[in-house]
Amino acid sequence: MGIAFYALVGSRRKIALENIRLCFPEYSKSKCHQINRHQFRLIGQTILTTTMNMWISTKRFDRLVEITHREYYDAALGAGENIILLAPHFIGIDVSGLALSRERTVISMYQYAKNKLVDEVAKRGRSRYGGILTERKEPLRKVLRLINQGDPFYYLPDQDAGRKGIFVPFFHEQASTTPALAKFTAASQATVIPCRTRIKPWGQGYEVILGAPLENFPTGDDYADTALMNQQIAEMIREMPEQYFWVHKRFKTRPQNSKENFYDFL
Repeated sequence: MGIAFYALVGSRRKIALENIRLCFPEYSKSKCHQINRHQFRLIGQTILTTTMNMWISTKRFDRLVEITHREYYDAALGAGENIILLAPHFIGIDVSGLALSRERTVISMYQYAKNKLVDEVAKRGRSRYGGILTERKEPLRKVLRLINQGDPFYYLPDQDAGRKGIFVPFFHEQASTTPALAKFTAASQATVIPCRTRIKPWGQGYEVILGAPLENFPTGDDYADTALMNQQIAEMIREMPEQYFWVHKRFKTRPQNSKENFYDFL
């Protein structure tokens, strides 16, 4: 299915390839194509396993998912700290949210779907283990209240933020990015812990990879804090670039007076 999408959905294939090229100028053309094809295969796999992740038995889910490098996360929980999980858009991202909510309530944001049936199925699946979902347009004070109640916040801040964002480096290009992570962190005095999902090969399951907390964060400087967040995200992507969701227009919004349009082939 993924290879069919790769062949048939030319616009998304080209967007993804352009993003990979911009972020990894040191890679050859053939390697960029290879990463892109691998990404589409994983997208196809994820589409076919979405219902499994939502409805399989808890016993089978636990058998398919392992959580690694969790010592910092456990230490923060043990110390009673508020926690924000920095979770970029890796292809298997829903699995990490489900796995962590197996242990305790996890807060996450979601985008309302216009189709009511699709919206309801998505919400039920993502909250099957007791997760709390907040729609992106809800007041941010609601999220802060939940974080301050002690529930980890599973936060995805790595898409184009339009004119509401600030421009900071993402790999080698300026990208419009929301500065909200630093604001959430400062307001809740939270510890920020990186989190990413790796889809294992040949149907072996998933690995939820937790990391060391961000140090000296936030500083109070929106530009520096947001740039540090993007640097952390880039480091996670470099370890497994084929697992990142490259098909969105990460560099769609350009700085004022910029004449660049990386997606002018559309």
